[in-house]
Amino acid sequence: MTLTARVFNDVADLPADFAVEHLPAMPHADGVLVCPPDDFDVIDVKNPYMAGQVGQVDRTLARRQWEALVTAFRDAGLRVERVPPTTACEDMVFTANQTFTGIDGAGKPLCLLSHMRHESRRREVPAFGEWFRARGWRIDDPTPATSLFEGGGDALWHPGRRAIWMGRGFRSSPGVDAVLAAAFEVPVFSLRLVDERFYHLDTCLSAIDEHTALIFPAAFDAQGLALLHRVFPRVVEVPEHEAERAMACNAAAFRGRYVVIERRAESTARKLQALGYRVLSVDTSEFMKSGGSVFCMKQVLFSA
Repeated sequence: MTLTARVFNDVADLPADFAVEHLPAMPHADGVLVCPPDDFDVIDVKNPYMAGQVGQVDRTLARRQWEALVTAFRDAGLRVERVPPTTACEDMVFTANQTFTGIDGAGKPLCLLSHMRHESRRREVPAFGEWFRARGWRIDDPTPATSLFEGGGDALWHPGRRAIWMGRGFRSSPGVDAVLAAAFEVPVFSLRLVDERFYHLDTCLSAIDEHTALIFPAAFDAQGLALLHRVFPRVVEVPEHEAERAMACNAAAFRGRYVVIERRAESTARKLQALGYRVLSVDTSEFMKSGGSVFCMKQVLFSA
């Protein structure tokens, strides 16, 4: 079965005998890229979580929380790389958004640059392009100039498989799913986001391993929900209060074993532990004031 470079919006688009095992294998990420929160702050309102939080960040506490998160990534067996912060880029700590990284059809690391919705965040992107270029990654910017694409916030790999999940509607434009499919030569499962509280895919979907996903169901339309349940044999639904107040679906999973998650997502953590995962709980409360948690604060890295 070949699904290369196709976009799937609905279960009806899939072959009748589809199974996740039909997707080609892909190495798991072995590292993460982070950015120190030197200038992290909430200075305006770009999403619903930022309302009422302007000037409310405890930057000393934020630094401690970020260092603890870095420790958790290392505890999960990851190498941790740092991109130097750009002065006056208060959101640069959320390193999932400026790029999307992966392995191309030739087996080489590829970095796609983002087209951010907000002007203040567009200033972050060049520093990431320079960082990846200096380390031998191929850099591409295939997104049409009139389209938006917010990198790893709206695109994530199906763990261990050559397939991408894409969220469209709030921060990434329709049609970018086809751009991703062509750039990486992989199938893309495209989901329409319908709740502004869950403006990025990484706020309502966490792919835990090739068979398991965490989701907040109300963030998707009926077609997207059906597609998630068809591709992932096991779907764990997150309660609304943990999806919104603890950003439970912004967990980050690694190598099919470790899950790093906000500590307030207690019932979700218990579910994951009961399924056999090693859960590493961290406090990201200062960063949630800006609408981000664990997944937002890292970009995945793949060895050449």
